[in-house]
Amino acid sequence: MHSKTLRELADGLDSGQFSSEELTRHFLARINEHNPTVNAYITVMEEQAIAQAKAADARRANGKASVLDGIPLAHKDIFCTEGVRTSCASKMLDNFIAPYNATIVEKIATAGMVTLGKTNMDEFAMGSSNETSWYGPVRNPWNTDCVPGGSSGGSAAAVAAGLAPASTGTDTGGSIRQPAALCNLTGLKPTYGLVSRYGMIAFASSLDQAGPMTRTAEDSALLLQAMAGFDEKDSTSLKRDIPDYNATLNDSLEGKVIGVPKEFFAEGLSDEIATKVRDALAEFEKQGATLKEISLPHSHLSIPCYYVIAPAEASTNLSRYDGVRYGHRCENPQDLADLYTRTREEGFGDEVKRRILVGTYALSAGFYDAYYRKAQRIRRLIKQDFIEAFKEVDIIAGPTSPNPAFGIGEKVNDPLTMYLEDMYTIAVNLAGIPGLSIPAGLVDGKPVGLQLIGKDFCEAELLNAAHRFQLATDWHQQTPAAFA
Repeated sequence: MHSKTLRELADGLDSGQFSSEELTRHFLARINEHNPTVNAYITVMEEQAIAQAKAADARRANGKASVLDGIPLAHKDIFCTEGVRTSCASKMLDNFIAPYNATIVEKIATAGMVTLGKTNMDEFAMGSSNETSWYGPVRNPWNTDCVPGGSSGGSAAAVAAGLAPASTGTDTGGSIRQPAALCNLTGLKPTYGLVSRYGMIAFASSLDQAGPMTRTAEDSALLLQAMAGFDEKDSTSLKRDIPDYNATLNDSLEGKVIGVPKEFFAEGLSDEIATKVRDALAEFEKQGATLKEISLPHSHLSIPCYYVIAPAEASTNLSRYDGVRYGHRCENPQDLADLYTRTREEGFGDEVKRRILVGTYALSAGFYDAYYRKAQRIRRLIKQDFIEAFKEVDIIAGPTSPNPAFGIGEKVNDPLTMYLEDMYTIAVNLAGIPGLSIPAGLVDGKPVGLQLIGKDFCEAELLNAAHRFQLATDWHQQTPAAFA
């Protein structure tokens, strides 16, 4: 059952092949067996999951089940879940029990899905390898000596190892797409504002976006349908009609123009990844699409721009963790300054501290104009590059990550090299547009991701292209042998 897609699981539940309780117990058993190896889960919600599964079976018996009713999934431990620890993989929130549900958790529950647990991640979503978690690194099911990508590495590893059929993630600079690429999944970062951020613990508020992590594009369409929509509790949520993302999955790609940025195939991309991506692009040509070389002239500024804006917003968002209201509190503080200082010193890990310091510096008097304001101007230039490119093409395509999964510990002491792992994904967040990573091959037994980028609110178009590609290829069906 753990190798089935969401669509196949829905069909199995409808036909009575298995019940939601049987399905849920199957995944809980696999978590018990394999999670010690991959460390994908921080919290397993066994009692709640079984209760939810029994309720789903009752709805199905009464003829009231929806398409996703009774199917299990995992939530990244960045989403508040009422009555359950929500830690953001940080010592700072290890004792925090959320008093309410994030909107995305509420929507998934309304769809009838069963929550298996909360997945591991980089601390406060800050990282590209899932090594900054206070609960230890997540291991890639394809090679457990390697990282799964980050920050949504636990969500990616859970699905890749068959410990959940789907999961939620968040993407601030590639944190859904990069782990999806490294773990052979389909990972979608929606248009900014399409999915509510309410109850999602903030890293960089103008960049964070929740999205689905699944095996297939069809599954991502099903999950996005349940997740998307206006939320009055989120001031960044956009009020617009949500299309049927499944309705156009099988549309022809004949006549589509796919832009291939020359900057994505320059220095920094491994030769093996480049070959696999170009082979994948050739499949779109077979289906009637046209490839066109384009330029995104300011893309090389994405990383320096991001690493001013994101830390600046993080330094503001994380100022609330002071030991006064909730979360970790140091013992026996001497005074208020000692309380603040030792609480934050003890509660935050090195990468989080590094980004807070960088962000505070960029926002400080005398440096705001030189760094933060200038970065925002560059952000507009990056957005304008995409606007101009989409006048000529329907979709932009290229690699998701410059390298396959690297070894645990290999880059943890070299943050600048680590930051370059997001060189192809960050611009999408800065521009606020949708991006999708899909499996496109293997290099030395490690997965390769193909990234598809679309115009604002064109998720259906990306999912259509991805689905057509997956109908013609079987890379998305490949699974790590150790977790078969």
